[in-house]
Amino acid sequence: MKLLYHGSNVAIEQIDLSRSKRGKDFGQGFYLNANPDQAIAMATRTTRFLNEGIPTLSCFEFDETEASKIGLNIKIFPDYSEEWAEFVVMNRKNDSDVPAHTYDIVIGPIADDTVGVQIRRYIMGYLSASALVEELRFKGDHAIQYFFGTQKAVQLLKRIEL
Repeated sequence: MKLLYHGSNVAIEQIDLSRSKRGKDFGQGFYLNANPDQAIAMATRTTRFLNEGIPTLSCFEFDETEASKIGLNIKIFPDYSEEWAEFVVMNRKNDSDVPAHTYDIVIGPIADDTVGVQIRRYIMGYLSASALVEELRFKGDHAIQYFFGTQKAVQLLKRIEL
């Protein structure tokens, strides 16, 4: 059992994938972090950006063993790599309702959110994949995110009170 945290400007009582934004690192879905400090930092950024609510941490239990048992399609990126960078670009470019991949859950490093220009340079061929990896590397502590992109995956998350 693993504890995962979601930082936002409101408490998340019920996960609603339809409220998830497109164009994120691993696609449109629900994102969590194993590090509560990084999740609360995200909550603070979200609250400032939206200019409403208060930074709030919601906590969930996740059983990775159960996810494997029921046959969920899981992709794990153990570290920054060219494959990871290309996956992030593919998802950030996707502006449709159709997911760019078939994974229920994706686990891997967080991309630095300030790199839109570098992604465009990579797409246009001005930046190599290896250079893009370095540009996307999260500045600060190594941050791993957990993406839950299907209802089947979300059902494995058990909300717990902090």
